[in-house]
Amino acid sequence: MPINTRLTVAPHAAADAEFLAVPFGPGLDPAIELPIPLPALLAHYQVKGEPGEVLELPVPHGDGVRRILLYGIGDDLRKAGAALGGRAKGRTSLTIVLPPDGDLASLVESALLATYGFTIGEPKTKAVEEIVFVGGDAAAIRRGAASARATAIARDLVNTPSSIKTPGWLAAQAVEIGAAAGVTVRVDTELTAFGGIRAVGQGSVNPPCLVEMSYRPASYDRHVVLAGKGITFDSGGLSLKTSEGMKTMKTDMAGGAAVIAAMGALAEFDVPVRVTGLIACAENAFSGSAQRPSDVIVQYGGRTVEVLNTDAEGRLVLADALAYADAELDPDALVDIATLTGAARVALGSGIGALYANDEDLAAQLLAASERTGDRLWRMPLIDDYLSDLESDVADLSNVDRRMSGAAGSVAAALFLREFVGKRAWAHLDIAGPARAEKGGTGFGVRMLLDWLSR
Repeated sequence: MPINTRLTVAPHAAADAEFLAVPFGPGLDPAIELPIPLPALLAHYQVKGEPGEVLELPVPHGDGVRRILLYGIGDDLRKAGAALGGRAKGRTSLTIVLPPDGDLASLVESALLATYGFTIGEPKTKAVEEIVFVGGDAAAIRRGAASARATAIARDLVNTPSSIKTPGWLAAQAVEIGAAAGVTVRVDTELTAFGGIRAVGQGSVNPPCLVEMSYRPASYDRHVVLAGKGITFDSGGLSLKTSEGMKTMKTDMAGGAAVIAAMGALAEFDVPVRVTGLIACAENAFSGSAQRPSDVIVQYGGRTVEVLNTDAEGRLVLADALAYADAELDPDALVDIATLTGAARVALGSGIGALYANDEDLAAQLLAASERTGDRLWRMPLIDDYLSDLESDVADLSNVDRRMSGAAGSVAAALFLREFVGKRAWAHLDIAGPARAEKGGTGFGVRMLLDWLSR
């Protein structure tokens, strides 16, 4: 659910702070009187002050006792914040004394995100009502809070069941979020020229659409287009997934969610470039009207694609969005983000997204942003020799390897998308692994995109 925890910035911790967290680590002693000397405590609990380590200690407080959290900071404040936020669940208030230096925004962000939960109906765990941050730069605290709230919005969109989350519902959320952020939103439901989006959505009773979100600062000299896959449920179509394979498919619009959430936070981050967000929304269902394997569709701009596998649908809707951006929006850079292939997850696991790019500077910028924010990416190769695997006898391209070998599936998908970006600087982020966790959507990509765009 949205993060409703109140944030307060204070110069000093209140004397009656209910739950007080104080940093410690190599060369940093906690600024508080302890009942036992710190070295003895560290030796007894066998801790060193590494990030994520938390000691909960009872200390005298008037005639009673209160709890102090000693938290290790090490060189990763993100882990420290996550550990503290997790400890605060179910409490009314948490006061965190910030360390004297380091990336304080990441500590604030992770502490807030650790309080996140999603349920339909009454929450199972009560989130902390207030976090008080003592010391630190107010701007960094605001930035961390804005990043956490944007990531939580993406998580909410991803976690919403597909019985609610139709393409139209997702578009309505984009309109609402855009209106609150001063972002113009247009929803195209006719899709006259968007053959890929129409083909993927034609088997569902819930019609597809294309959402276009436009952010223009007072002055800018660059234009970036973000394109997100918005498949609100993916059955695989007539190339049907297994029952097990469908269980997480309400999350197949995680790329679109990242774009919507990032667009809604651009003004808070003072992003100095024009940004257009395109979210290609459809439900990939099976019915008598669904597209069939061997159908040939006409993508935006006129290129034809032989659909050999209806479960490779994300690239069809993204191809329309990318071709439209290239032909009509004249961007300086194009970045698409999608839960596109299981192959990317096989290659990199659940913690890292795959990055493909045709521009070295763009790739380097995105990799640097991923390192700063913890939304980790790994550069993957665009192997031109594999493009011939996408040849078709009846169309310009096939949407999967015509031999159905399944080899290098993530690379093949990236090569397919590259055919629709013209000569633009372009990057493709395949987030099929890190977009999903055991308890739902992670909001992967929001923090990285905001960091990159704000710089």
